[in-house]
Amino acid sequence: MNFKEVIATALSENCPLSAPEIEELLEVPPNPEMGDYALPCFALAKHLRKAPPLIAQELAEKGGFPEFVDHVETAGGYLNFFVDKSFYVAEILGRVLEEGARYGSTRQGEGKTVCIDYSSINIAKRFHIGHLSTTVIGNALKHLYTFLGYRVVGINHLGDWGTQFGKMIAAYLRWGDKAQVEAGGVDALSQLYVRFHEEAEKDPALEEEGRMWFKKIEDGDETALSIFNWFKELTLKDAQRVYDMLGITFDSYAGESFYNDKMDRVIDELKAKELLVESQGAYIVPLDEYNLPPCLILKRDGATLYATRDIAAALYRKDTYDFDKCLYVVAYQQNLHFSQWFRVVEKMGYPWYKDLEHVAFGMISYEGQTLSTRKGVVVYLDELLERSVEKALAIIEEKSPDLDDKEEVARQVGIGSVVFMSLFNNRIKDIDFWWDRALNFDGETAPYVQYTHARCCSVLRKAGEWDKGEVDYGRLCDGEALEVVRLIEAFPGVLQEACQRNEPSLITRHVVNVAQAYNKFYYEHRILQSEPGEKQARLALTWSVKTLIASALGLIGVAAPERM
Repeated sequence: MNFKEVIATALSENCPLSAPEIEELLEVPPNPEMGDYALPCFALAKHLRKAPPLIAQELAEKGGFPEFVDHVETAGGYLNFFVDKSFYVAEILGRVLEEGARYGSTRQGEGKTVCIDYSSINIAKRFHIGHLSTTVIGNALKHLYTFLGYRVVGINHLGDWGTQFGKMIAAYLRWGDKAQVEAGGVDALSQLYVRFHEEAEKDPALEEEGRMWFKKIEDGDETALSIFNWFKELTLKDAQRVYDMLGITFDSYAGESFYNDKMDRVIDELKAKELLVESQGAYIVPLDEYNLPPCLILKRDGATLYATRDIAAALYRKDTYDFDKCLYVVAYQQNLHFSQWFRVVEKMGYPWYKDLEHVAFGMISYEGQTLSTRKGVVVYLDELLERSVEKALAIIEEKSPDLDDKEEVARQVGIGSVVFMSLFNNRIKDIDFWWDRALNFDGETAPYVQYTHARCCSVLRKAGEWDKGEVDYGRLCDGEALEVVRLIEAFPGVLQEACQRNEPSLITRHVVNVAQAYNKFYYEHRILQSEPGEKQARLALTWSVKTLIASALGLIGVAAPERM
């Protein structure tokens, strides 16, 4: 049952607003003593031409509320609803016990497709911490939209186009050794690239050689493509280790090079629609009506740009997947870029331009240091994850030396800590990664939530068999239990808001709140030593918390160990 919806429906009989409009207004008071739900009557004042306190009083007197409403009270311009606690707990926990891991899921996305463009690593470069946010945010959104019934297409739009690849081929043919590159992987390719630039300073003719090899890639030269595709295979093999550690998969690896033969459609269409304007030898689409700088489509030498390729990719994705929404999980520095080419798609006459959305996020630093490849301040993601696992194992060895399968638990905690910290704050905020914060077992962290899940599992193991069908929910009307139940009730709404805002941090923060509320309940009330009726009820609450925590962590890409 959706309590807000039922209350709103009853109120709509005596209000000028519809039930959905009233449901939007209903709030959960910050203090339970003020009621379980509250209707601010200020929005009704202009319709009824009365003071909000008078409206609240009249609605209270008219009554007609659902049977589960124990009583109502007015306070200023608010009408506060107090729900029968036993009924409330039975309704919420009964639903969780019935639905299990599907609690909070919906079929709202049935028949709809969402494309999510995320991670987008660069070929011939190691996977570093700068790609962490796009990777874990995109993965969390993929899980969330799937959970809500959507068909989701996860796309890794590889950075695999540009003159640098011609330079790498030139460097490999001059100084490379196939066996050494196979063994060294991306590191060996990076060393060749660095050497190319060192040698080019002495011999500028090398730059032309690099451009020549990239032109061969563009023209489909067999030798150039063979080496280029080999570089891609080596990079993806290296990246796959990181994706495997994170438990992340993609449905498409179509990168920039994939759209090389799809550019003409964009350019021809822009010309046909008289949108392309020559400017100092280059071609642009003016965006004056949007107060934006013009979008550059072709450079003076006829080369395409990111915008050209992104438009080509959007057209291809719409034709191929017929998406209802296409998300681009890219750092906020690209805000202008996306604003520009989204508007170009609008000017081209495609109504689905409104379904394109830039999911921006902040920058990441490491223990106070701004990352910079040029300055040598680089943290490679595989090394970060491996170090986190090592640190987690050291903590587990100290706290739980007799724990079975310590290595696997350390892997789940170590990797989970990195992901959780990346998803804890609003995605637009910058992140400064610190070990002592990420691996803290007492803070707002993955280990804290994971330990709460393990605690629930431990209680249930010790309890043995118990009957989920025989629960006296009236035994869970104390303040600590009710706070847990309120947070459980709020979970589906949190998922809806996280989806609407493309904001996984809402889930991360909510599961911390659930863990904190349950731990307070755990310390205040005996569970296994309580009398049978109370024990059954408290086990039902514990099972519900365990299930919700595992579900929430799974949605953000974090494991839920059963023992810690």
